[in-house]
Amino acid sequence: MIDASQGSSSGQGFIPPTPAPSPAEPPRPAAQVPARAPEPVSPFSANQVFDQLARIEDKASRIEDKYARSEALLSRVEDKMDGAATRMNEAARQSDLAALRSETRALSERVRRVPGTGALVLTAVITAVLTVVLMVAVQRLNLDTLLPARPAGTTSAQ
Repeated sequence: MIDASQGSSSGQGFIPPTPAPSPAEPPRPAAQVPARAPEPVSPFSANQVFDQLARIEDKASRIEDKYARSEALLSRVEDKMDGAATRMNEAARQSDLAALRSETRALSERVRRVPGTGALVLTAVITAVLTVVLMVAVQRLNLDTLLPARPAGTTSAQ
């Protein structure tokens, strides 16, 4: 720390020099020179100042400790929030998966109700046999007249 008496001309503690006394005044005798006023005594002793500084340092360290605890608490809260967000995303994914499973199950049931290959082949064979039997019956019973008439312009080679 710079003493006020050692202050530079650019510092705040600069006191401009007083002008030299004018020559018109006669010099004062040494007996009349006023004695210097005693330095003002600080109302606090050095021990009191050191005690005050120690208390300030103590308080500052307690504030730093509180700040560190608050920072640790906030980091734990942030971690918990991240964990909760992860769990929520996982739950949303699970609900999406559950919806997808139910849709797949419904589609699977619909596909299961569709007739299989065997049933389709059997139906095709029965249809073909019945068609042949009915056509033979129509021709044998001379029921050609029940069939729609052919247009006159078209002749088929028989």
